[in-house]
Amino acid sequence: MTKLKPVLGRGLASLIPRPVSIAPVPQRSEQIDDGTSIEVITNVEIDRISRNPYQPRADFDPVALDELRQSIQEKGVIQPITVRRIEGGFQLISGERRVRAAREAGLVRIPAYVIRVENDEEMLELALIENLQREHLNPIEVGISYRRLIDECSLTQEQVAQRIGKDRTTITNVLRLLKLPESIQTAVRRNEITSGHARALVAIEDVALQLGIFERIRNKDLSVREVEKLVRGKTRHKSRHSAGTRIAATDSAVASIEERLRQMLGTKVQIKPSQGGAGEIVIEYYSSGDLERLLEIFEGMQERPYL
Repeated sequence: MTKLKPVLGRGLASLIPRPVSIAPVPQRSEQIDDGTSIEVITNVEIDRISRNPYQPRADFDPVALDELRQSIQEKGVIQPITVRRIEGGFQLISGERRVRAAREAGLVRIPAYVIRVENDEEMLELALIENLQREHLNPIEVGISYRRLIDECSLTQEQVAQRIGKDRTTITNVLRLLKLPESIQTAVRRNEITSGHARALVAIEDVALQLGIFERIRNKDLSVREVEKLVRGKTRHKSRHSAGTRIAATDSAVASIEERLRQMLGTKVQIKPSQGGAGEIVIEYYSSGDLERLLEIFEGMQERPYL
C-alpha cells in the first residue's frame, strides 16, 4: 500500500495561527484579503467560501447553532476559521459551524486563517484531525473519521493515536462501534442511547440479539450497567449451549490469555477451545490498514524469536 508523503501529520497546530484567538474586528475597519497572501489572518467574503468535502461532522445541533449566531451578532467572530485558496475563492478546512452561524447573522465577511495545503490527501487529514481534536463529534462520527484516516490516508491505528493524542486501544474500541447495525449507530448519533450502551452491545456477535437488547434499552430506559449485566448473561448462556465453541466466560485462564493478546495486538482476540486441548484463535481487524499493522507486528515477532 502506498504511503502518503511525510508532509502529512501536521495536525491541529498547523491550523491555528498565533495568537490562537483574535479580538472581534468591526466590519467597517476590516483588513480585506489581498488575494495572494498565505499564512495570514484576513477577512474573506463568506459567499466565496466553498464547503469542505471532507467534513466529518454530519449532525449540526440547531439549538447550538442558533446560540452561536446570537453570540456572533453580539460579539463578532472571535476565532477565525481556517481555509485554503482555490481557484475563484477559498475552500473551508475548519469552522463550518462558524460559517453557517455568521451567514445567518447577516455577516458578509468572516475572519479566516489562510494556509497552504499541498494536496487533497493533506486536506483530508487536516480536516479530520482538526475536527477530532476541536469539535464535539458524536462517537459514530469519530469512528468514521478514524476509519477514513486509516483507509484514505494510509495511517495505522498507532499513527492515528499519535496524531490525535489518544492511546491505540481507544481507537480500536471506537472503530468497533462501526460494526453495529445501522439503526443502533443512528440512535448513538441522535443521543437516543449513549456510547456506553453501544460498547456493551458490540460484545454480542448475534445481530438479532443486539437489536433485541437495543429495543429493551429504548423501551425500558435501561442504564449502561443494566445492559452490561444483560449482555454478560446472554454471553454465558450461549457459552453453555454451544458445543465445540468458546468455553464458559468463567474460565479465568483463557480470559487472561485473551486479554494479554488484546493488549499485544491492539484489537479484539477470541480463543475458542475445542475437545482434546485444540482450538483456534480469532483475531479481528477493521480495515486494510489495520491488517497491515497486524502483519507488521507478526513480522516483528519473527525477528525476535525470544518472544
